[in-house]
Amino acid sequence: MKKEIHIFFTALMFFTRIPCPKWVDHNPTYLKKSARYVSLVGILVGSIAALVFYGTSCILPLEIALLLSMASSIYTTGAFHEDGFADVCDGLGGGWTKEKILLIMKDSTLGTYGVIGIGLLLAMKFAALREVPVHYIPLAIISGHSLSRFIATTLLYTHPYVRETEDSKAKPAAKNIGIGIVIVSGLIGMIPLLFFKSPFVLLVIIPMYLSKMYLGAKFTKWLGGQTGDCAGAVQQLSEVIFYISLIALWTYI
Repeated sequence: MKKEIHIFFTALMFFTRIPCPKWVDHNPTYLKKSARYVSLVGILVGSIAALVFYGTSCILPLEIALLLSMASSIYTTGAFHEDGFADVCDGLGGGWTKEKILLIMKDSTLGTYGVIGIGLLLAMKFAALREVPVHYIPLAIISGHSLSRFIATTLLYTHPYVRETEDSKAKPAAKNIGIGIVIVSGLIGMIPLLFFKSPFVLLVIIPMYLSKMYLGAKFTKWLGGQTGDCAGAVQQLSEVIFYISLIALWTYI
């Protein structure tokens, strides 16, 4: 039990800014195993964003409450996944070889493709959440954060890690993981779906996974695998796909 708690805190420390006990570090072994708790971290991050939305929507217009909720999740994670999405946009948009794409993705400077990509992504996330019935928005936020992180873990299972440098802190977390870790992540990630009224909500997993397959095909073609930024891009895109799919299925759920 103590070991599992250590692994969970490792995931929490790596993927968020939430304070952790001082004895938690970036142990490569625990960092790789921490993928099993990424969905649980998503539930926690989503709960913070949902709480901010619920609290601010009582006194502020819906649109402002949604923006504050989105800002709270970005602050909680330090824009960890958003940065990965923007880097992928820059890399695939401006690079024509594996080496060039990886170099662009590692560059801390944000380019045109990254700015446009992250801007459109956040706008789509806001617009989609705006269409969800107000009383379901907190649950939608929590579910979107948890399920999208599960989808991101499947990329680590199906695609090899390709960045050759050893100085990447994300390498242990982004390298191939076992099927057991994916199953645990999936079971945890689907917990929020139990609070919806209809089992039809499970259908959202299909378009979410298809979005992962689409990006995965791109990564295979241009990189031969994935990096930590790729997993971040999958998480962000699948989260937006979740909200859009929820709207499409709303009549049935």
